[in-house]
Amino acid sequence: MSEEKKSLGKVLVNGILSENPTFRLVLGTCPTLAVTTSAVNGLGMGAAATFVLVGSNIVVSLLRKFIPDNVRIPSFIVIICTFVTMVQLLMQAYLPSLYESLGIFIPLIVVNCIILARAEAFASKNPVVASAVDGFGMGIGFTLALTLIGVIREIIGSGSAFGIRIMSQGYEPMLIFVLASGGFLTYGLLLGVFNAVVNRIGRSKGEGEGA
Repeated sequence: MSEEKKSLGKVLVNGILSENPTFRLVLGTCPTLAVTTSAVNGLGMGAAATFVLVGSNIVVSLLRKFIPDNVRIPSFIVIICTFVTMVQLLMQAYLPSLYESLGIFIPLIVVNCIILARAEAFASKNPVVASAVDGFGMGIGFTLALTLIGVIREIIGSGSAFGIRIMSQGYEPMLIFVLASGGFLTYGLLLGVFNAVVNRIGRSKGEGEGA
């Protein structure tokens, strides 16, 4: 495997594990807590954010040598707005129920700090392919995190997952998990577990390299 492929693989895994935007960087917590009342909502929001991340990263990388430093952030926001408008119109046309469910949080992707952070920290300093991979990795990490939180909250809070009932008829849902307090509880527990696992993997890898 060439060094370039290894580097791109590292960039991809970085967004999923070592710099997962939800569990490691703790970014985008507002939509994370608000939309993850169900697994479908979490998956839909993650997919929309991934589309915007990849698209905006590519365009920012392509234009990085032409955008003056003093208008850098406004330019990034205009680019991000373009892709958010695209995904909003597509969802409104083809996924109206999901669009209604996510509501204001679709247009609010514009100010999602994950997307602006990747444009500023990575895409504005790296080539197009690496920037696209970075956006995809961060998007996948964000999507997996939201979907996982949504699955847990939906199962405990309503006895179903992706709208399919999986608990017995006698199960009494813990409705707190579909409320804001349940979102905080689920997020906090998963945050601790995820960081413990990733840190353990990092220590094991370090010990293996040291040996």
